[in-house]
Amino acid sequence: MSDSRTASLPPSATVGDWVANYPETAEVFDMLQIDYCCDGAKPLENACWENGLEVIRVHSLLKHTVAQAGNNHETDWMHASLTKLCDEIEHTHHKLLKETLPLLSDMMAEVVSLHGESHESLHEVQQHFMNWRDDILGAMAEEERSLFPAIRELEAGGKTDASLRASLNKMIHRIQFNHEDIGKALKNARSASENFKAPSDACPKFAQMYGLLRWIENDVRHHVHKEESILFPRVHQSLSH
Repeated sequence: MSDSRTASLPPSATVGDWVANYPETAEVFDMLQIDYCCDGAKPLENACWENGLEVIRVHSLLKHTVAQAGNNHETDWMHASLTKLCDEIEHTHHKLLKETLPLLSDMMAEVVSLHGESHESLHEVQQHFMNWRDDILGAMAEEERSLFPAIRELEAGGKTDASLRASLNKMIHRIQFNHEDIGKALKNARSASENFKAPSDACPKFAQMYGLLRWIENDVRHHVHKEESILFPRVHQSLSH
């Protein structure tokens, strides 16, 4: 991705500067309920501290958002190389999850600790979240370790013997089975949270957690779609030739 942008603003830069230089970051600040309008003169690190957020993780999320906006040229993934598609999934969706899931896990643990007694459904939301989080992290690890290298080898014209074909089919089937469990857990989490609707007495951190959960869930759905509807069918097509 040679035309990607890299955010150069440090954590000491103001929230307003971030949005002025990189308008796409407004979505991140909205999600985290950080005011970039009236409080735009506040340094990012101060805004994070006041909201109980880890500066380094929010800064990383902002940089990722900027880079992705710079790469947001329409690509025909149905005809792009399989290697490029694997790279896209790793560099976009895997990277985002690795950066945001620790932040969401910590935030949810804190909210459940503070409000779990008065809002019992939080425990159910947390359990469903942990289910799909662990499943998708496991799937990502297998993809990066085994599946994607095998797909790249296939496209590069390496060996396509029965052993490689059987191995690819087995790995894809295992990931697809994993995706079914992820889909169920995502649906259950959305249902338990009443479509990520924070209660009227929710503290800012509670609302931030649901905003982040909704945002990440949306990316997971795009992630799974690219694999189930584009990557895997194209691999099967290549194996049938």
